[in-house]
Amino acid sequence: MIGNKFGKCLSILVLLLSFSSVLFATNISTAVSGLCSQAKGLLAIGIMLLIILAALVYSIGQILGAETRARASVWATAMMTGAIIGVIIYIIVPYVIGLINSTLTTTC
Repeated sequence: MIGNKFGKCLSILVLLLSFSSVLFATNISTAVSGLCSQAKGLLAIGIMLLIILAALVYSIGQILGAETRARASVWATAMMTGAIIGVIIYIIVPYVIGLINSTLTTTC
């Protein structure tokens, strides 16, 4: 119960911090560039954590019993799938933001 509330508060805080560059920017191009760089930074950290946790879960699952091994394999596969989706989003974000703001001279 407490962990669920903490997770919601943390996600709201991350969203507010992500959009803080948009609120305090002098022009839209600077805001979009800042938002893009923040999104790429958060995605990079998330991708690395997912890969490390997937390897850790898989390796611990191999040590334990057969049922736990099967569950750990499924969890590790789900984490790797999330990491791959994160990589795809990491690659696509600059193009999408470039389409939104076609006058953006600098890429993130």
